[in-house]
Amino acid sequence: MHPNPIYKQEPKEQNIEFARERSFGILSLNAATGPLISHVPFLLSEDGTYLEAHLQRNNPILSLLDEERDAVIAVSGGDCYISPDWYGVENQVPTWNYVAVHLRGKLKKLPTGELRGVLERLSASMEERLRPKKPWTIDKMDQRAFDRMAIQIVPIAMKVEDIQGTWKLSQNKTPAARAGAVTGANQAQLGSEISSLTKLMASQLD
Repeated sequence: MHPNPIYKQEPKEQNIEFARERSFGILSLNAATGPLISHVPFLLSEDGTYLEAHLQRNNPILSLLDEERDAVIAVSGGDCYISPDWYGVENQVPTWNYVAVHLRGKLKKLPTGELRGVLERLSASMEERLRPKKPWTIDKMDQRAFDRMAIQIVPIAMKVEDIQGTWKLSQNKTPAARAGAVTGANQAQLGSEISSLTKLMASQLD
């Protein structure tokens, strides 16, 4: 996370809301051979203390989860290069704006019998976002087909003990310079991934 405290002033509830809305991150923990990393969708509880996910059965991370292990999930949002020309101020340097939340805690493997519940809760959360489409449910699958696929994955959970967020949105600049950065990033059309970020940057000016 960025060390400047000006980028860490958002309340814990905002970091939880961001992570819950994103529901996808990079899971990492240490092994004897070095860090292990996996990209995972997840479901975070409303209070941010409990997280559920699943991994492919042959994922090497699972070999470390015969007991609880310290782990982190890095959740990234929009990000964008910021040109110093956009500030309208001399003697500035390029930077990169972004939003990220890190969830740290104890990761464990769940019993196989809990897999269906984990999958149902995660898919229900995602499907609800697609309304008015009628939600997909596991019940739509043939049981034998589900069993063949389910045997390939393993449920996991994390007891979240620490949540840290970085919201780097040019807060260290004047309102005029920040407004210039928003305008410049939008006009540059660097990609659709910046739209949510520039909206956040603009909201800080209100």
